[in-house]
Amino acid sequence: MNLPPQDLDRIVQMAWEDRTPFEAIEAQFGLAEKDVIALMRQAMKRSSFEMWRKRMNGRNTKHRSLRALDIERFHCSQQRSISANKISKRG
Repeated sequence: MNLPPQDLDRIVQMAWEDRTPFEAIEAQFGLAEKDVIALMRQAMKRSSFEMWRKRMNGRNTKHRSLRALDIERFHCSQQRSISANKISKRG
């Protein structure tokens, strides 16, 4: 996978976020869940990858089909808005 460094950083960040489903990563970057897993395996140390897999395994917020229907957002309501990989200031 030849991704620009800023895209790679954003994908890793989205993969670590509890509320960001794999479908959101696929919609934005075209990477299916198996591709994200392969990317994470390459991008991280083995221990970090294993910790991430253990954390993500069975987490229903990482899959839209397993989420409660009342959850429409993909990030915490306390998280700042993100625009072009930069954190926007709240007004």
